[in-house]
Amino acid sequence: MPTIVHAGRRRFLGFACAAGVLPWHLASASMSGDSAQSWIPDPDLLADLPRVMAAFAVPGLAIAVVEDGKETWQQGFGVTHVERGTPVQADTLFEAASLSKPVFAYLVLQLADAGVIDLDRPLVAYRRPDYLGRHPWLDRITARDVLRHTTGLPNWRPHPATELLVPQAEPGTRIDYSGEAFVWLQLVIETLTGQSLDQTMQARLFSPAGMRDSSYAWDDAMAARSVHGHRAHDADGEGMPTQMLREQWSAAQRIARRNGTPLSAWTWDDAARALPEVQAHTPPELVNWAGDILANAAASLRTTVRDYATFVSLVMARGAQRASWELNESTREQMLTPQTIGATPWSAKGLGWNVEPTPGGPVFHHSGSNGGIFKTFAMGDAMRRRAIVVMTNGGSGQYVYRRIVRAATGHDLLAFDR
Repeated sequence: MPTIVHAGRRRFLGFACAAGVLPWHLASASMSGDSAQSWIPDPDLLADLPRVMAAFAVPGLAIAVVEDGKETWQQGFGVTHVERGTPVQADTLFEAASLSKPVFAYLVLQLADAGVIDLDRPLVAYRRPDYLGRHPWLDRITARDVLRHTTGLPNWRPHPATELLVPQAEPGTRIDYSGEAFVWLQLVIETLTGQSLDQTMQARLFSPAGMRDSSYAWDDAMAARSVHGHRAHDADGEGMPTQMLREQWSAAQRIARRNGTPLSAWTWDDAARALPEVQAHTPPELVNWAGDILANAAASLRTTVRDYATFVSLVMARGAQRASWELNESTREQMLTPQTIGATPWSAKGLGWNVEPTPGGPVFHHSGSNGGIFKTFAMGDAMRRRAIVVMTNGGSGQYVYRRIVRAATGHDLLAFDR
């Protein structure tokens, strides 16, 4: 579930520029990121989206825009399921994929502000999961390392049922993007709060922020509103729907319903107890460890683009408008302060976000890709208090959202070509 998709190339513009004409995906804003230009996509861009989506086998997507620190515009396009033809609507839920990480980072920083967790205390002082290996570097990994991706841990173990988790590099010495690190920090938060991830998220962020359509968990009502994923190239038919997390979570949901404990309340220990039964009712190798059926801080957020835009607005400069549950201003600024360890202009990490300088000033951004199927992206300009969020249900969605972001914002991010 990597944060940066490595495929992609810049469009050649020589002829268009010489002729004085730019294609729609660059025409609506200058490539320096004009501060006066609205980030709401141009009507010509929107009118052409069905053609572009069809070309890249992306059945459905949704876009939301933040202006002046508030969600001001959102629209859905296409369908949630290519065979059923259900249209994407305002309340359609998308798999946020790795856009889950900045939201969880905000929660961790809330808890740091409240004195519940020390960002610089080793995680083993709070909780040492039994799937950790024996390595002295593990004793040095902190929550700050997790949020800025300097733990040295891998992204995901290939065989979590039999493979212990150990660092690949010394903590704090380089950037190693790691979903595993976020899950470990999630278990620490469970220990400190005595609640599941989703219970804590609902109480401390989703409810006070009015994000009523957001959850890291799963239930029947969410299933009915969630998009299905579509692979870009499938041996059984290009663009055909695929399950991703639905099958294993539906099996876990049956157990949760029978036991009277919703998946949103499951902790790691609950998932571990249910694991053998879920494995007995799912195809081999589909569910390998408790993390496959647990709300996952790194990847399992389901939300609408409108809710996610509401969240991104919290990362903007708030001033006197800040509510008591929001981050302290100094903490919010830390989220967007680049770390220097192993950073390049396209990979600098704040606490939960990527940060990139542009000719129009710094922007923060993050992308998501669950199983190479659900491609998502969010970017904001904190000082100008504006942002754009794009979520798709197609495996080539990155080619579509890059075009949208370039056209709407004027920013051609270096990260797009990595």
